[in-house]
Amino acid sequence: MKKIVASIVAAFALVSAPAFAQADAASTAAAKELFDAMNYRTLMTGVMQQMSQGIGQSMRAGAEAAIKGNPKSTPEQKQQELAKLDTELPAAVGVLQGAMNDPALIEDILTETLPLYARTYSADELKQIAAFYRTPIGAKMLATMPKLTAEAMQIGQQVAARRITPLIQKLQEQKQATK
Repeated sequence: MKKIVASIVAAFALVSAPAFAQADAASTAAAKELFDAMNYRTLMTGVMQQMSQGIGQSMRAGAEAAIKGNPKSTPEQKQQELAKLDTELPAAVGVLQGAMNDPALIEDILTETLPLYARTYSADELKQIAAFYRTPIGAKMLATMPKLTAEAMQIGQQVAARRITPLIQKLQEQKQATK
């Protein structure tokens, strides 16, 4: 039994080793060069601003769906919950927007993302990617990326909500039926 466990542990270590591999100095330097070519701080600031603008709408949609879909609540209770949502949501959205627009968040993301790029791509590959981002089409891609990312996230949230909301309602109905 000990040999089997040891074999499993050894196999896991070998399979997962690349995920924990350290980047070499050349790849790390090239990743920094890439982030400079991408104007990464500005790019991420734009992405976070786009996301923070839509966060209130997303939170409201999710909360409204939960309130309206609650089979335990009477119409009057649902109205009260919606009114409460109207008063409490702006403060919650403000806190989240503040966190998302905090420059320290961007620095943390940059610091923690840099090693990922450095160990995923070779120094040469990172230099080629950086060269692409310095071309007109690469620059256009970077300029449009925050808006595209935010819109793609909204689409993803809408698609997920269309699928998840009926599931939540069904679970609430099942829970209610078992009581």
